[in-house]
Amino acid sequence: MAPQKWQQWSVLGASTFAFTVCFAIWMMFAVIGIPIKKMLDLNETQFGLLAASPVLTGSLVRLPLGMWTDRYGGRMVFFVLMLICVVPIWFISEATQYWHFLVLGLFVGLAGGSFSVGIAYVARWFERDRQGLAMGIFGAGNSGAALTKFVAPTLMVAFGWAMVPKVYAVAMLATALLFWAFSHTDSNHHVSSSVTIREQLSALADPRVWKYCQYYSIVFGGYVALSLWMTKYYITEYGFDIRIAALLAACFSLPGGLLRAVGGWLTDRFGAHPVTWWVMLISWVCLLFLSWPQTDLVVKTTHGSVAIHLGLNAWVFTALMFAMGIAWAVGKASVFKYISDEYSHNIGVIAGIVGLAGGMGGFLLPIMFGALLDLTGVNSTIFMLMWGVTTVSLTWMYWTEIVPARNGRVGSAPAMALRRG
Repeated sequence: MAPQKWQQWSVLGASTFAFTVCFAIWMMFAVIGIPIKKMLDLNETQFGLLAASPVLTGSLVRLPLGMWTDRYGGRMVFFVLMLICVVPIWFISEATQYWHFLVLGLFVGLAGGSFSVGIAYVARWFERDRQGLAMGIFGAGNSGAALTKFVAPTLMVAFGWAMVPKVYAVAMLATALLFWAFSHTDSNHHVSSSVTIREQLSALADPRVWKYCQYYSIVFGGYVALSLWMTKYYITEYGFDIRIAALLAACFSLPGGLLRAVGGWLTDRFGAHPVTWWVMLISWVCLLFLSWPQTDLVVKTTHGSVAIHLGLNAWVFTALMFAMGIAWAVGKASVFKYISDEYSHNIGVIAGIVGLAGGMGGFLLPIMFGALLDLTGVNSTIFMLMWGVTTVSLTWMYWTEIVPARNGRVGSAPAMALRRG
């Protein structure tokens, strides 16, 4: 194998492994937050804020990290980022008060910013017609959300919740060293130092960028939010213990991460627009059914009263979540195919902007979930909220991509992709 090919796949493998570990750590409060909630006697809104605190910083740093990746290269930025996270991860095990967990969670959240570093770093090592697959394979590191649902409950049952951050801190340090050993640097991938920050940020004036932010806020932001919330949902809605709840929650988060590579292949083959449209449509249907609350009806008949129960049992619910996890895995790849097709010259900045929007969705949604649950007491209101967000995405896509294509305005990549599809 030629050295260039070896470097391509070495970079992709090292980056995907590192991102998987970072994502598992980013999602740790989805599991350890449950005993912490009980220990501190938190309400639902406070739990949502605790679970989402790492997501806030992981989102806000994505834009500057994307800019630094364009300027200085992904290898150095990724390596330093992982090293910075080791100490705050360890000290979570020593926290005793709510504000301790919130502050440390914000620092641990830096690990989530690794996405905008890795996606730009990996994409530049591959030819344009293979970037979708490469970014999809890297994005499969989202399966770290499922990994933490297997690892963290096992550690908690055996050693207590405080052992989880200690193990994760050691894992992060080892991962940083392995990443440095197997990754490479190519200075040709860096943008010129003459490009100013203002020029890099000029993309914020492009309405297409904001549209892709909206798409990503559901396929990634929704994925993060539900990955944080599903273990608790299974416990409160269906009465499972934490190990079974975490296992069933992984039925959503595992395909939602691993199958992102399939999404990359599909978008290389069929284009970003057709794939994203079907992702949103499938999500809309799944969320419609998931939104239905557990309902008991009493129907008056001539033979007396008849009690009817309407609601999803745990197995139908899990099947719908599994299907939606697959759809969102594909959608996360297809949104970034839009970006690599249309913004190849500054993919780090655009990836940072869109990733920030998706991450902010992952931060705000769990807080909104908790507030809705405190207000209504109905678990399925979280899916009602996400159904509304998906409806916005479908409507926006219809009027800005499908209608122009049908009217013969083919000056954009989405319109041309639609015609090819």
